[in-house]
Amino acid sequence: MKNLIFFTLIWLGAISISIAQTLTSPDGNLEMEFSLIESGTPAYQLSYKNREVIKQSTLGLELKNDEHSLLNNFSILETKESSFDEVWEPVWGEESEIRNHYNELEVYLEQEETNRQMVIRFRLFDDGLGFRYEFPSQENLGHFIIKEEKTQFAMTGDHTAFWIAGDYDTQEYDYTESKLSEIRERMSSSVTANLSQTSFSPTGVQTSLMLKTDDGLYINLHEAALIDYSTMHLDLDDENFIFTSWLTPDVTGDKVYMIAPGKSPWRTIIVSDDARDILASRITYNLNEPIAIEDPSWIKPMKYIGVWWEMITGKSTWHYTNDFPAVKLGETNFEAATPNETHGATTENVKKHIDFAAEHGFDGVLVEGWNVGWEDWFGNSKDYVFDFVTSYPDFDLEEVRDYAKSKGVEMIMHHETSSSVRNYERHMDQAYQFMKDNGYNAVKSGYVGDILPRGENHYSQWLVNHYQYAIEKAAEYEVMVNAHEAVRPTGVARTYPNLIANESARGQEYQAFGGSKPNHVTVLPFTRLIGGPMDYTPGIFEMDISKLNPENNSWVNSTIANQLGLYVTMYSPLQMAADLPENYERFMDAFQFIKDVAIDWEKSVYLEAEPGYYLTIARKEKGSSNWFVGNVNGNESRTSRIKFDFLEPGKTYIATIYSDAKDAHYRNNAQAYEIRKVVVNNRSKLNQLSVPGGGYAISIMEAGKGETRGLKKL
Repeated sequence: MKNLIFFTLIWLGAISISIAQTLTSPDGNLEMEFSLIESGTPAYQLSYKNREVIKQSTLGLELKNDEHSLLNNFSILETKESSFDEVWEPVWGEESEIRNHYNELEVYLEQEETNRQMVIRFRLFDDGLGFRYEFPSQENLGHFIIKEEKTQFAMTGDHTAFWIAGDYDTQEYDYTESKLSEIRERMSSSVTANLSQTSFSPTGVQTSLMLKTDDGLYINLHEAALIDYSTMHLDLDDENFIFTSWLTPDVTGDKVYMIAPGKSPWRTIIVSDDARDILASRITYNLNEPIAIEDPSWIKPMKYIGVWWEMITGKSTWHYTNDFPAVKLGETNFEAATPNETHGATTENVKKHIDFAAEHGFDGVLVEGWNVGWEDWFGNSKDYVFDFVTSYPDFDLEEVRDYAKSKGVEMIMHHETSSSVRNYERHMDQAYQFMKDNGYNAVKSGYVGDILPRGENHYSQWLVNHYQYAIEKAAEYEVMVNAHEAVRPTGVARTYPNLIANESARGQEYQAFGGSKPNHVTVLPFTRLIGGPMDYTPGIFEMDISKLNPENNSWVNSTIANQLGLYVTMYSPLQMAADLPENYERFMDAFQFIKDVAIDWEKSVYLEAEPGYYLTIARKEKGSSNWFVGNVNGNESRTSRIKFDFLEPGKTYIATIYSDAKDAHYRNNAQAYEIRKVVVNNRSKLNQLSVPGGGYAISIMEAGKGETRGLKKL
């Protein structure tokens, strides 16, 4: 790799000096150029296969109450180049080995007048670029406040984008597909109601942002290793198509409090001319630190059911009684209260779920609404809301615990904080110890509503630090965390793989709140899942919510075959069968796929992909010869065409195909599906219809002697 430094004289009313240095990816397809442009301002640009991806874009940070921000007047002290190549093994993942291969450029800068130093570190992979700001220990820069980060991403044109509104408190929006020039006019219709939300700009969007150029380049903008820093959004100059980073402020309006030595998260740009490469990229994980847990053997992928969907749909309730307009923990007498007869987390109901889990081979059962305090939990700006250890009178904790253990089923704890973060930290050690004492090894945490302390935002530095504190504290107790309404993941699960899942996007629950777009699940893998697995809660078989709750007329915009395909396309080592057991009992032949499908993978092959339209993924089960294929489709019917060349040559397999019926449709015939078994090998091909909002799922298992008799070859 050559280290190229050149000087260019440009007449701009005065002579300025541009100093540039290039860095290429290991395969030579990507090239990044760093330069100091006019007034000593750092800048970079990026190309892919000699096609411009990011035009010259400036870098730097604006400081608060400081006349010398870290924006310009820099000179280069030195540069260093290096290469790195390793293969590491994740505790769980979409593959059993991940290659981390990049070329690196470190640029050491010094600011004239202040003598402050800053390092910009670039890592160029075959599939994209990561860079961050670093602040060495130094006399003139100890404590400082970042008023705003001024990182630019200058686009080369009016690209198509798949975006959600910039918001300090929620990612729970449907995605909008539009040109960059159309974001402003479509912003108001894209912002739908949420229990906590704070939009900041008519052209502000969130990462992970998926883009496509008119000439067929796919670009993804995100961040990695969000630690002790504020979450980054992107604000668009829609006349020049330049995105500038926009950090989430705290209650005072400040963005980041820094101490040198320190560093920012990585800013990432994934790029390819093949959409499948975006899904296959592991840049986000590779830019995080190696695992910090010495012995991760207690971290186990899980498949679970739960007492949850019935509350989401309104069939039952989280709260136990209607007697109290307000609850004070330790003072309110629930034993004397009148049960509301709709409480879902009863001993009897939970034991039924345990029986179902045990019968069908599920690892765990999640129960929400078991602990006192749900009567006034939301909307009251209440600090001391839950203690996470005291159960309602109709939930016998010991009986449920012992019954689950006798059936070989683990209980999954639920900690809804109602965004009273100080209260959760107040009780966290006690709550995690309670889990260990009762054999609860995983927790679903929630952060619904406006943050307490009042005025804080879900994605500010203070809250980012809280989420990290919760993960690290849970690791001390050997507890796995599935955090809902938390900050979007940025690959931190590489370092702390007990962060086994997040929600942090518009999940399946919104199908019971009025519905999501049929193509929503074809966008999420290109956006939300870039940073880590999602607890999307798939597996809904009854699409008409009024059949569960006559007062709820919502409809799940999906077919059953689409719901099955999600178990492969929406990666998570924590997968839920979210529907009610009685609905699965109506469709046991389709439910078989949910029982069979793996949750930890040795290899993933991305067969077809187009964001917003379709994707098809094949995955090989870790420690097994079994493969599973999932397809999800967007708004229009499509014939998927795949090859089975990922299978081992010379072997014969039986493929069970769960597909949409020809007349299926997400809105008027969602439960129409077909199941057929065929014989396949690595030379087989499949043409398969996927209807609007539909898809298919395939389980592929090596054939034993005589098992193929009577089956058709594909």
